[in-house]
Amino acid sequence: MADIVDQDNQDQIEDTQKGKFLTFCMGDDFYGIEIKYVTEIIGLQPITEIPEMPKYIKGIINLRGKIIPVMDVRLRFRKPFREYNDRTCIVVIDISEVSVGLIVDSVSEVISIPDEEIVAPPSMSKEGNKYIKGIGKVGTDVKLLLDCDKLLNETDLESLSDL
Repeated sequence: MADIVDQDNQDQIEDTQKGKFLTFCMGDDFYGIEIKYVTEIIGLQPITEIPEMPKYIKGIINLRGKIIPVMDVRLRFRKPFREYNDRTCIVVIDISEVSVGLIVDSVSEVISIPDEEIVAPPSMSKEGNKYIKGIGKVGTDVKLLLDCDKLLNETDLESLSDL
């Protein structure tokens, strides 16, 4: 009986999160992450580098006793590195039961984007938009909606889950 109640509660939580995205910017571009992936947003803190990781994995942080790998989203998207400032923050998300911190230029807001306002990304090249799940139309603006499951590949996830 408790399992059924737990499942009902989980379904209700997912319903309230459906269509909600945390938006952030990198330079002039705005991105969105489904709110269901986001666990928290924290300020930048000391990052311990780990040898032999890809350049976009900046290292690890200790968040209340939990070790979390941190990825610079700019570098992941092959954008030029930009010095961190007081607006730079870390969005902690869960991907395949691994918590990962995403370093972003700044967080904007949580917005609702109905399914009918989300379109598939143009298929210019597989390499160019493999992290983009859709494009959300918000008024006259667009938000590139990320596919969190593709931000890290299998090899990354395996090496990070061992930390």
